[in-house]
Amino acid sequence: MKFGKIKDKLKLKTIHAEDGIEKLDVKTACGADLMSDVLAFSNAKSMLITGLTNPQVIRTSEMIEIKIIIFVRGKKPLKETIELAKENNISLFMTDKPMFEICGKLYNLGLKPEKMVKIE
Repeated sequence: MKFGKIKDKLKLKTIHAEDGIEKLDVKTACGADLMSDVLAFSNAKSMLITGLTNPQVIRTSEMIEIKIIIFVRGKKPLKETIELAKENNISLFMTDKPMFEICGKLYNLGLKPEKMVKIE
């Protein structure tokens, strides 16, 4: 599904958007506040839904090529986080809705959850 459709359906507010991001095809999403879980369970080019707003979110996303972050619960990222996202070509959006609701809406729109990988 194109991100532009997701953005419209979820009524997301734009913090920073890279050129062409609305045409990006998104197939999976990861909702997490633990960046260690994002690193362990996310596939490259997924979309991240989180309530964390510190620069570590960008560093984690950069490592696994996440291009879209949606901040939930009305959280606004730090200025440093926004600047780091711009440097790394990561688009940032926000919503007042809780993570549970956003993940449910994405699932109903047809996005699939990340496939869990067993870590031993």
